[in-house]
Amino acid sequence: MSFLNLENKKIVIFGLANRKSVASAIGRTLAENGAEIIHVVRTEERAKTARKLFPGSAVFICDVEEEENIIRVRDEIAEHSKDKIHGLVHSIAFANYSEGMKPFHQTLKKDFLQAIDISCYSLLAISNHFRELLEEDASVVTISISTTKMAAENYGYMAPVKAALESSLCFLAKSFSSFSQVRFNAVCPGLLKTSASAGIPGYVDSYLFAEKVILRKKALQTSEAANTAAFLLSPRSSGINSQCIVVDGGMAINYFDTDIVRKAVS
Repeated sequence: MSFLNLENKKIVIFGLANRKSVASAIGRTLAENGAEIIHVVRTEERAKTARKLFPGSAVFICDVEEEENIIRVRDEIAEHSKDKIHGLVHSIAFANYSEGMKPFHQTLKKDFLQAIDISCYSLLAISNHFRELLEEDASVVTISISTTKMAAENYGYMAPVKAALESSLCFLAKSFSSFSQVRFNAVCPGLLKTSASAGIPGYVDSYLFAEKVILRKKALQTSEAANTAAFLLSPRSSGINSQCIVVDGGMAINYFDTDIVRKAVS
């Protein structure tokens, strides 16, 4: 038995898009530790990718923007395996900058509400509809960002959306505590090199800057965020609930790094 004690634990992962996805890295880490992985992806194209990356895992399709799809995929997973689910991973985020990047005060209502629906409300809906399939002491993990209080202009309105996601953890944990011991936590990584991040304007410059600010002067790896998620999904983290675990290599304490300040003012 490994330290994490994840052998034969059934864990459902929502959100894999490709091999660079955080969901993919989490899946690999869990599989390496003996867990049974079930992937839920948005499209048939992504399902093909998931089957190629995880040939031994069941793959289902669900566009979480329509709640009836969540109910349907719940029933399909329940039919696929009668065993209880030990963990849920919510690695879903979506922003539609339909008219291009705008100053925050010009954010379109329809874009903001769609982002809240897909990136935040989906966690509530998945948790609610899957509650009867969860083990008494299951763990639910979502993916946020290292800070929601830094106004990075190129991140648009997604930081406030992630703030809503993080706040929802508290209320889900409290709500579920009335009938279970299910835990809700978030992994909050710094800047990662993923395909989703590649679509953010100016992200490469921000990523390179973060690499300089991180104490070790080396960028955060997606696998490091995945390792933290695996720990939170394991029984070893049983005392952690309703928390946002920051994984940023110490970046948040080092914005006044001497070398960076010197270059900025010279």
